[in-house]
Amino acid sequence: MADATTATMHDAGASGAPGQHPDGVPKRDFLKLTAGAMAAVGIGAFAWPFIDSMNPASDVLALSTTEVDLGPVVVGQAITVVWRGKPVFVRHRTEAEITEARDVPLSALPDPQTDQSRVQKAPWLIVIGICTHLGCVPLGQKPTDPRGDYGGWFCPCHGSHYDTSGRIRKGPAPKNLVVPVYSFLTDTSVRVG
Repeated sequence: MADATTATMHDAGASGAPGQHPDGVPKRDFLKLTAGAMAAVGIGAFAWPFIDSMNPASDVLALSTTEVDLGPVVVGQAITVVWRGKPVFVRHRTEAEITEARDVPLSALPDPQTDQSRVQKAPWLIVIGICTHLGCVPLGQKPTDPRGDYGGWFCPCHGSHYDTSGRIRKGPAPKNLVVPVYSFLTDTSVRVG
């Protein structure tokens, strides 16, 4: 009788069923969770070298900034430098170009931005030279290039016109020319990136 009572108590036990921990979790579930965790760690250890190989190489990181000497750029002149494989337009604007850019009412702009919000020092405009419509490179850097109806840049592919602040004024481009991150190192030197 004692054996039958012991067997019944063991079967009913604190867990209520054989093969379970006292907290009610089956042993098999614990083994599945442990095996799953070990498999996840193994997959992570195996995949990490492939994931890490997608980071930029050191030579690419070295090109993440470009320093530009502004000293030789005279008033009214524009130069093009390359940053991260993209053309960057640097224009030393005339007083007339600055005044023209600042006199435009924001209501006349498809992508409203003030000239002051696009430049750090009034004579220097620095923008990425890629049309925001389909990625063409607009004309307007050379003195002989057409500069469009607003004296800035003109993209002949689809007829986008930009003003002297690099803002879209006419044509299919939805946004202004992008202003990259840049900082002045000195009065005649700037770092893009």
